[in-house]
Amino acid sequence: MGRLMYGKSIDLTFDDRVLAHLQVVIGAKLRRGESFYLSWSDPGEGRSTVWLDRSMPLVFRYMGGRTPSLNREWLEILTASANSSQGLQVTAEPGTVAER
Repeated sequence: MGRLMYGKSIDLTFDDRVLAHLQVVIGAKLRRGESFYLSWSDPGEGRSTVWLDRSMPLVFRYMGGRTPSLNREWLEILTASANSSQGLQVTAEPGTVAER
C-alpha cells in the first residue's frame, strides 16, 4: 500500500498500482498548470474530494520496490475523468474489483 500526501492534512492510502496510475494522471494535469478535483471513496464513510493545485506539496510514497506496469485503458479512463467538471474520480482498474 502506498500513500498520497497533499499539503499538511491529506494523507491517503492506495494500492501501489492505483497510486502509480494516479501519479501519471495528476502529474500530467499539474504539469500543464491545471487545477482540478480529486475524489475517492472512504470505506464505510462516504466520499471525499480535494482541490489539487500545483502550489501545494504533493508526495507519492510507494511501499513496493518495483514500479507497477501501467494499463493504458485505465489511464485513459482516469484522464477523461480528470478532464471532466467533476474532476478525477478514483475508480477500479477495468476488469477488477474496486480497491477504494
